[in-house]
Amino acid sequence: MDEFNQDGDTTSGIGFRRGLAGIACALTLCLGACSSHPQVRIAVIPQTEGSHWDPAHAGAEAAADRTGTFIYWNAPTREDDVETQIALVERVVDDNYQGLVLAPDQALSLISPVHRALSHGIPTVIIGSPLRISAGGNLFYILNDDAEGGRLAAQRVAEQLKGHGTVALLGINPDVAGIMIRARAFEQYLYQNDPGVRIVQKRMGSFNLPHEQQVAEDTLRANPELDAIVALTSATVDGILSSLETSREKRTVKIIGFDTARLPPFEGKTALDCVIQEDTRAMGQRAVELIQAKRQGQTVPAVTYLHPKLISRDNMNTPEVRRMLSLDWKLGHWRWSSTH
Repeated sequence: MDEFNQDGDTTSGIGFRRGLAGIACALTLCLGACSSHPQVRIAVIPQTEGSHWDPAHAGAEAAADRTGTFIYWNAPTREDDVETQIALVERVVDDNYQGLVLAPDQALSLISPVHRALSHGIPTVIIGSPLRISAGGNLFYILNDDAEGGRLAAQRVAEQLKGHGTVALLGINPDVAGIMIRARAFEQYLYQNDPGVRIVQKRMGSFNLPHEQQVAEDTLRANPELDAIVALTSATVDGILSSLETSREKRTVKIIGFDTARLPPFEGKTALDCVIQEDTRAMGQRAVELIQAKRQGQTVPAVTYLHPKLISRDNMNTPEVRRMLSLDWKLGHWRWSSTH
């Protein structure tokens, strides 16, 4: 039974109130400690949302979960909205973020905003496609190996055509350095190894789907015996598939594409042979962990290249491919080491 003191309180009541006071004191101390060591904020700005960059968000959140980092994720609604991406970078600089991860929409237009971030001492990691700025200081690159991607596409075309046939190269975009690297590597490999496969048409591309569909229609009309098309971007892949679906003629052309926003739509798309996918999930995860490692004084690589993956009907359900395209941020963690 509880005992009463002279004020009419029970001894258990006194203990309860003292316990609350202790908790309040602990919370006050914790808040004071937290305010002296605020959470690190890293901004991740991809080319666009709702695309093959979505796994990068999951990768960044996986790294944030392990390192206790806050991730600010924002992007333009279109890959060609460079002005919005520039404005997002400027906002990150003005708001004093502790790190920036950027997949640039254009190779030239983002140079000035990135220089401004670096002048404010913000560690910056460029992912996907490079800018014309050398790595060093607070600037790092985690890039898709686009030269390897171009070679994979050339090897696949040569394999599917058995070393002889015609191919069109669509989606060439000089504003994105990685796409140009893919195109050059593709041409060089065929020229050196499979001269029986002839590139009969090369067309400039954009991120605009109706434009890419029109280019595909023009290409197919001008080359009725075309054997294969290499589509250097996801918009080009979608444009070609839409063109084939609306065409009255049944074509047997094979499509080798790059970077779909989801699992490649092989079902019902017999023309789609494969997709060569960059590992944006790993880019997002490693970029956030690189910034944290840099802030802690660790030695980190200035430039890292990640291998793209050729996804076909044969391997699309393998654990490796599922991991690459997963939006589940709880999958695994990458840890920096001297071997990477």
